[in-house]
Amino acid sequence: MSSMNLSAIDAALAGAARTPATAAELAKRGQIKETAQAFEASFLTQMMAPMFEGLGEGEFSGGHGEQMFRGFLLEAMGKQMARSGGVGLAADVEREMLKLQGLTDQPVKETPAQ
Repeated sequence: MSSMNLSAIDAALAGAARTPATAAELAKRGQIKETAQAFEASFLTQMMAPMFEGLGEGEFSGGHGEQMFRGFLLEAMGKQMARSGGVGLAADVEREMLKLQGLTDQPVKETPAQ
């Protein structure tokens, strides 16, 4: 057999031998995904902040009220961007967090309901 065939067989056996995910593992994966997305949202918020510096000066500015709520606007925009796919940072962070927890980044099958 060629080494390519052996690799395919090994991969198939590894996938078949993988046990279904437990509820605890699925919960941990969900938390990791949320944390990674929150990190990306925070990153995007900080990256957009300089775009708004200098705004609010002049006749048509929102004045003090606009300046007070600008942080909320930036945070909401960062969260929405992250939910919409962001810049890909969340996927990388999630993959590394999964590695730190000893989990693979491969999708898992849910445990069948009993």
